[in-house]
Amino acid sequence: MVSFFKRDKAVPAEEVAAQDNEGSANDTAVLPPIESDKLITLSVVACGAGLFSDGYINNVIGSVGTILALKYGDTWTKSNAKSVVSAIVFAGTVLGQLVFGFLADRWSRTNSLLVSTIILFIFTALAAGSYYHGDTVSMFNILAAWRFFVGIGIGGEYPAGSVGCAESTSEIKSGWRHFIFILFTNSIIDLGFVIGAFVPYVVAAACNNEHLSTQWRVSLGIGAIFPMFLFVARLFVKEPEEFNRHSMRNVKTPYWLVIKFYGPRLLVVSLIWFIYDFLTYAFGIYSSTILSNIFPSDAPLTTIFGWNTVINIFYLPGSILGAKASDWFGPRYCLIFGVSLQAIIGFIMAGDYNNLSKPGMVGAFATVYGIFLSLGEFGPGNNIGLLAAKTCATGVRGQYYGIAAAVGKIGAFVGTYVYPYIEAAGGSDTAASAQYPFYVSSSLCVVSALLAFFLLPNVGQDTIQLEDERFRAYLEANGWDTTQLGLKKNETLEHAEVANGLASKE
Repeated sequence: MVSFFKRDKAVPAEEVAAQDNEGSANDTAVLPPIESDKLITLSVVACGAGLFSDGYINNVIGSVGTILALKYGDTWTKSNAKSVVSAIVFAGTVLGQLVFGFLADRWSRTNSLLVSTIILFIFTALAAGSYYHGDTVSMFNILAAWRFFVGIGIGGEYPAGSVGCAESTSEIKSGWRHFIFILFTNSIIDLGFVIGAFVPYVVAAACNNEHLSTQWRVSLGIGAIFPMFLFVARLFVKEPEEFNRHSMRNVKTPYWLVIKFYGPRLLVVSLIWFIYDFLTYAFGIYSSTILSNIFPSDAPLTTIFGWNTVINIFYLPGSILGAKASDWFGPRYCLIFGVSLQAIIGFIMAGDYNNLSKPGMVGAFATVYGIFLSLGEFGPGNNIGLLAAKTCATGVRGQYYGIAAAVGKIGAFVGTYVYPYIEAAGGSDTAASAQYPFYVSSSLCVVSALLAFFLLPNVGQDTIQLEDERFRAYLEANGWDTTQLGLKKNETLEHAEVANGLASKE
């Protein structure tokens, strides 16, 4: 099994077919590669950029929670809504990832994106306007309900948007494909995290740290603006050429063959994604809470949100620098390197937290904590989505990616829910309460590094095409007619064979 996972590159279809089903390779014409000198296309930008909403909406809720605690006191802090509002979006995201993963494969990449964008816009706006006849607790419940549907929209961005972005990078210049994919997926999420921290700071400053109701509603509502503009751009996006060539949307998918071929690999990718989201979203959401514990209780919101913004900025250099490193060294090795260093930094923070947590050391704390987050982006943040998008064949890529991302978001849900309990395990010892999350996260980073080293494949510039060839050969070896791949609606198999030059030799 280890040799299967660590295959440096996909074996061309002719070799696999010759080994597994002698003679069949000569009857199969491999489609020519897609070549281009472009560095960017509208499809790459429009497909991937929607993940900005994921970063913004998930991060801004941390600051919103801080505002709600100040405005409503125990009504908020002792309510079930406190944990539900931040966590329920992940439940919606999981549902969206699974549903839209299926739709992206069986219906359309582009149409699925348009639907998810509409959902994002409508329910983000509704969340900002949450109200229920002046009843505060009921308002919290309404906010939680709208956040669930926002999560469904976010979920659609993963299998449809990221998969479409990955396939579209096959149409740009080789040597830049990983960089461009990461830039418009993970880096754009990180930009959303930064803006999600910065907007509450600006709003708090504009309100002079007053008008708390206005602050949280405006901070949430701004998240609806980006999907509105993105919807217009996506109206002009076409289906990726890889999808047109290799999709299974109009034929019966051989799921048992898919599970046997991709099941073990999907399990490993999903586990690493679970660990990454468990750490990242919990720390991102609670970073303003961590800072509020460092500062005195009467510290103004602008101070807390300002330092929170500084911390979140560290996401970006890790992601952007790591993006090009993935082209140079490969996603697998970048993931291992980044997550290993993150583990070391996490253990250092835990061991020296008593000194770092002093109010006079907030600059040092923000720097070290920021490096911790930055390394997470350099490693799994950049590369787990790339590996999920490029280690599976086009015909089932949406569902494969959707399942892996859904497991990741379950990790985020668990992380945001469990994080307060990990803190509580420290009891009355404030330092221990802050140290425990870093001990847990660093230990999990080590697990991720080991999984990636022993069980993940290397991914090159042409992996998508090579993976499609490898899967095509596997299907042929198991008696599945691959001339059905890419079959258009109402198109007969005979027409497809003639169009693709794949008609059987007599």
